[in-house]
Amino acid sequence: MPRDPHRPLRADAQRNRDRILAAAVRVFSEEGLDAHFERIAKEAGVGSGTLYRNFPTREALVEAAYRSELARLCEAVPGLLAAMPPYEALRVWTRHFMDYVTAKFGMADALQAVVASGTDPYNESRRMIQAALASLMEAGTTAGEIRSDISPADMFAALTGIALTSAGPDQRDQAERLIDLTLDGLRPVPPGPGEL
Repeated sequence: MPRDPHRPLRADAQRNRDRILAAAVRVFSEEGLDAHFERIAKEAGVGSGTLYRNFPTREALVEAAYRSELARLCEAVPGLLAAMPPYEALRVWTRHFMDYVTAKFGMADALQAVVASGTDPYNESRRMIQAALASLMEAGTTAGEIRSDISPADMFAALTGIALTSAGPDQRDQAERLIDLTLDGLRPVPPGPGEL
């Protein structure tokens, strides 16, 4: 019997759900639509019944795994800003973004099946990612570490371009170099001679 989505989960049930979602991202990224629920349950350390109770269909699991990765990416921002200077927080977050994109590309076939079933797992993605970027960039601008003339939409476009060309696991070094190049462009330009 599927669980009631409106009822809060017990702590142990939430841990199981989180482990299932993390395992699903890994397995769908590796195997796409061929991923077996039994492998996901085994990797999560739960029984098949627990997996089916939480996610009665493949589409429900794929969508939840994708949304979980998106939430994890966006919810990392306050902790990063609390732990380090804004420019460094943005730099670390861009690595999380590439992890998210790599997982998303790995799950592309499974996500397309979800879209084909009539659900749009992407409907809030752009807004959530741009809001996360806005928080990071606003903190950087306030601290004088980031230029104020670059918008979160500009940065999202740059990161998306990097992701489209370099999101594969074997291209990670190139992606990080391109991100560093982009981040260097966010640094405030010191005044030239005669502009002081």
